[in-house]
Amino acid sequence: MSWSAERQARACLAAASGGGMRALADLVAEHGPVEVWQTLRETSRTSLAERARSVDAEEVERATSRLGLRFVVPGDDDWHTGLDALSTPDPGRLDPGLGGIPLGLWLRGPLSLDGALAVGLVGSRASSTYGERVASDLGADLAAGGSGGEGSCVVVSGGAYGIDAAAHRGALSVGSTMAVMAGGLDEYYPKGNERLLATVAERGLLVSEVAPGGRPTKAGFLARNRIIAALCAGVVVVEAAHRSGALNTAAWASRLRRQVMAVPGPVTSTLSLGTNRLLQSGEAALVSNAGDVRELLLPLDATREAAERPVQGSLLDELPEMLVQVRECLYPRRPTSMDEIAEATGLRPPECLAALGELEERGLVAAHPAGWVLAQPRRPT
Repeated sequence: MSWSAERQARACLAAASGGGMRALADLVAEHGPVEVWQTLRETSRTSLAERARSVDAEEVERATSRLGLRFVVPGDDDWHTGLDALSTPDPGRLDPGLGGIPLGLWLRGPLSLDGALAVGLVGSRASSTYGERVASDLGADLAAGGSGGEGSCVVVSGGAYGIDAAAHRGALSVGSTMAVMAGGLDEYYPKGNERLLATVAERGLLVSEVAPGGRPTKAGFLARNRIIAALCAGVVVVEAAHRSGALNTAAWASRLRRQVMAVPGPVTSTLSLGTNRLLQSGEAALVSNAGDVRELLLPLDATREAAERPVQGSLLDELPEMLVQVRECLYPRRPTSMDEIAEATGLRPPECLAALGELEERGLVAAHPAGWVLAQPRRPT
């Protein structure tokens, strides 16, 4: 069965761009993929247009079928709605030029993209025995869930050496896992993980926004990080040096308002400088085992529901609109900074501070060293 014009245009744009181009994603959102694809090929004189004119649309579709891949786009049943959050954050200095909702994703494996609760486990490629042991144990325990399998999670990582590979192996020992790749799914990268990634494809899911034939690039790895963050309810940085790429994934998770967590490491280890810094700055919550991760992630919906459940006197119903607006920006455990609140509400910082003060007096929010968190309303005595 042939692809629709829209699906084909999305695949071809991804093949020409390599994915992750914020400006292209914005154009598609505004004008639609078919118009952008036609305009790019017919009138543009950019390097992207030259690459677009060399793309064979029918060959992209044939390669997808020949390799046994699925190509999903926004609106498909298997599309993960968490990816839609990528339309909002402007990464700014985080990754200039990168971002946006993926034009589409190539998938290989039996696992659904939009399935169980997903947790990202990321870290350095150059990892220690300590880091790999922690990542493997976390991967296995999160995939297995608690007693009776309750709270099992899909472990998501990037398929790389070190912490990524350990997390995937741990998860595969008891359940399934998802690897988000920086290159096309016709050739697994890195080569040393080929057998591991083949197992992920058999029992879990390989994901890429890069068309078959596309090779990994530095920009592709950074663009891949945003997808890991968007697919997950939270991201755990297991071991990361000062300039580890895993910190980029944590930064994307924070921008997307996902729960950021980190495993502390020895203060004498340079491989833990990044994780320890995240904890020291309050950017991440400290976790040491799967129970800590589940406690932060699984109760979030229930905690928010309890916190917003009407209480005697209809306390929340009586709040002025500005207070409701500010309160809706907060989470039960993840602290939200003043800058984030101001950006989300459009209010000036002094207005936010006044609103937060009143909410705190009512017992609806609580101050945190890294910002503000949601509190359960006090019930009248």
